[in-house]
Amino acid sequence: MALPIASIQLYSLASEFSADMDGSLDKLAGIGLRTVEAFDFVRRPAEIRAALDKAGLTSPTGHAPLLSDELWTPDGSILTPANEIVFEAAAEIGMKTVIEPMVAADRWLTEDGVKDIAERLNAASEKAKEFGLTVGYHNHAQEFVASFDGQTAYERFLDLVDPTVVIELDLFWALAGQQDAVGLVKKLGDRLVAIHVKDGVAPASNPFAPDAPKFDSSSLDQRHAGDGEVPTIDALKAATALEYAVIEYDNAPGDVFEDIADSYTFLIENGLAA
Repeated sequence: MALPIASIQLYSLASEFSADMDGSLDKLAGIGLRTVEAFDFVRRPAEIRAALDKAGLTSPTGHAPLLSDELWTPDGSILTPANEIVFEAAAEIGMKTVIEPMVAADRWLTEDGVKDIAERLNAASEKAKEFGLTVGYHNHAQEFVASFDGQTAYERFLDLVDPTVVIELDLFWALAGQQDAVGLVKKLGDRLVAIHVKDGVAPASNPFAPDAPKFDSSSLDQRHAGDGEVPTIDALKAATALEYAVIEYDNAPGDVFEDIADSYTFLIENGLAA
């Protein structure tokens, strides 16, 4: 298998990117990155495409909510447009895959809720084909709170969602959900096209459980790839059809560009990405 391409989820540097789009992308290109994973791109596709072209970068994947009227994140909510508008923006930027980044925790607590998520994502996948796109799903830890007949809600989702929907596995959040990250990679097989390379110390309990206290990204103990509890090397080596190794920090431990460079070097020097 060819090595996956190293990328960076722009959520990691959301404030820096909004303040200086060109400068931020130039710094990422200077690190050695050739691709990024766009975030909050629907309201400014032309601006982002121009900045990417100027920096010599592409965004083959991007995060945008497809299943909710409002996207909740640990740091605030984002209003979401119709799928068609999302796909038009993605096509303008030159994306190949639009990834649903997060579905609210309460929707994962019942079998009907999980079924609804899968059905909506299947419908989005069909619509995306009209724009020459595929769709995917990115996990946090709420998918691992409930279980049904011995299956986690995430496993039930995988059984219900169409194979045209690809998977992006966030290793840190899988660990936060008390999951065997390497085992999940093996289970996903060729459906897994992207991994979020994110390391750190997992919270003591699942922060998305119904009785968990409220949290935000600043409470997360995240570290450079290879410096935490996440089995990054084993997980990446277990993947069979991985296309992208996407660095991400929800809470960068220091200067975000230095942190990105450190994780990029880790991937390249360990022969885990190109």
